[in-house]
Amino acid sequence: MNEEFRRARRRRIVDTVQVIDTMTEQTIGHLGNLSETGMMMIASAALADDALYQLRFDLRDAPRQAPIEVGAHLLWQDSASMPGQNWAGFRFIAMPEDGMVHLRQWLDSPGGSYE
Repeated sequence: MNEEFRRARRRRIVDTVQVIDTMTEQTIGHLGNLSETGMMMIASAALADDALYQLRFDLRDAPRQAPIEVGAHLLWQDSASMPGQNWAGFRFIAMPEDGMVHLRQWLDSPGGSYE
């Protein structure tokens, strides 16, 4: 039996939440799921393996409207069924405290679906 272990619950993203590379201000994909410690993204731009990124995304249905900025490490990527897209898994390495509070409130808000 193959049992998967994750430290943090992951909330599925229902709406399209764009992910911006803050170094280039370009949209590089959209969120697939999100946790306190990382995220899965459907990437529409080429990403460098094992690289560090500075990213921004806006959780519109969150109690607070400010975007969240994170430093993230690309752990893995795999081809998606749509040409030109990849699944990409990131681990958060830095996030301002107010961003973490915002993220936790969003994760704990009613109506979420978790993986």
